[in-house]
Amino acid sequence: MTQIAFIGGGNMASSIIGGLIKQGETKASLIHVSDPGAEQRSKLEKEFGVTTHADNLDAIAKADVVIMAVKPQMMKEVLEPLQATLSKRQPLLISIAAGINMDSLARWSSCRAIVRCMPNTPSLLGLGATGLLGSKDVSLDQRNQADSLLRAVGLTVWVKTEAEIDAVTAVSGSGPAYYFLLMEAMIEAGKKLGLSEQTATKLTLQTALGAGQMAMQSDVGPAELRRRVTSPGGTTERAIATFEAAHMRDIVDAALKAASDRAAELSEQLGKA
Repeated sequence: MTQIAFIGGGNMASSIIGGLIKQGETKASLIHVSDPGAEQRSKLEKEFGVTTHADNLDAIAKADVVIMAVKPQMMKEVLEPLQATLSKRQPLLISIAAGINMDSLARWSSCRAIVRCMPNTPSLLGLGATGLLGSKDVSLDQRNQADSLLRAVGLTVWVKTEAEIDAVTAVSGSGPAYYFLLMEAMIEAGKKLGLSEQTATKLTLQTALGAGQMAMQSDVGPAELRRRVTSPGGTTERAIATFEAAHMRDIVDAALKAASDRAAELSEQLGKA
């Protein structure tokens, strides 16, 4: 009978709520959502049967778990007015906002049990990948609660340090954009080879989907799968050799390091706000 409050009722919150209800994890009557938009509140009520509020304090009044689903730049101004209530109730505080570190969340909320999460946009389809980090005061039950909530939208992985959350941001948080960029490039290359845009797009997207499913379901890693489809002297070998000659691995390494470094910078900047 855990009471759950969402502060912010946007896309990510809606996805988690929908996943929880679909999987039978939580009854709609136990979920409270606050959002400044009357239209969004009405939509959530009609779609999921949850209770909505215009006032954040009303939403968290009886909450055992509070999920902060607001933009990182708004976290401080949203949390500080809730501090007295949160300090008294000491719910499990879960943040799905990128770039806000544990110290800042603790300082602005006065909560002790905090879980910081880094989901990604495929969570909107129930195909997300989320990294989670818990404070030392998070109990085993609370850890399981947080895991259950985020598993409603995909895979969950726990890490042990803030630096690892920055790495999660670089790999999976920003990761969908890397694949989209490769898709863009393949579609454009296909067009130059004489395919229509429609044909190049269909083939590229289906290939990406198929490759991802093969990698997920295979008992061997991506490197072995690549070797298996790379026949000596064939077309794939020629393409792979071109990628390697262009130092594709070094490019990916540099890109992910840049994303991780930027995540750390944002944490520091937003924490000083």
